[in-house]
Amino acid sequence: YLTPGVAIMTAFFSGSWAGMGMIEDLDRGVLERFLATPASRAAIVFGRILQAAIIATLQALLILLVGLLLGATTGGIVGWRGILLAAFLTPAGFAGLSHGIALRTRQEASMIAVAQFISLPLLFFSSLLIARTLIPDWMQSASLLNPVEWAVRAARGEAIPGTDWDEMGTFLLLLGGFLALTTTFATVWRCSTTGASS
Repeated sequence: YLTPGVAIMTAFFSGSWAGMGMIEDLDRGVLERFLATPASRAAIVFGRILQAAIIATLQALLILLVGLLLGATTGGIVGWRGILLAAFLTPAGFAGLSHGIALRTRQEASMIAVAQFISLPLLFFSSLLIARTLIPDWMQSASLLNPVEWAVRAARGEAIPGTDWDEMGTFLLLLGGFLALTTTFATVWRCSTTGASS
């Protein structure tokens, strides 16, 4: 029960702060150099999002292996695939949001403030740190709009007696939709983002 939650929490924070690297690239002029190449802007941003997702997935795999050594049961191959897929989609979705914010604020302090403002409420408004049955009913209902809750439910579903695979699949599809939405937000940015963009 704890191992999938730790994997998702790590992935969530990894994705939420991925935009800090973009801020550094903007400050150092790296992004201007990329924009001078034939590569599309969308590919430049999507590459960073994909990088964050792959790193977080590898971290989740290490967490699962450590959990296995400590005696955790993770639902076999199907359970591992579900956890790793959730650990891929979650940071990718939040990295898209983080990069979109970074490209619009272009300031480290603003990026930190917005990331904290978004990530902490989402974290505490999910069942990541507490059993869902202990959460008040109104919070349980509201948490169904929370991508962190989708990830937790998708990853942890196999560890709960009476696993509902259809429900897990639904949450994974919702995470995929969230990824598409935030990637669009990150990749559709103004021509005036940098002076070299033309």
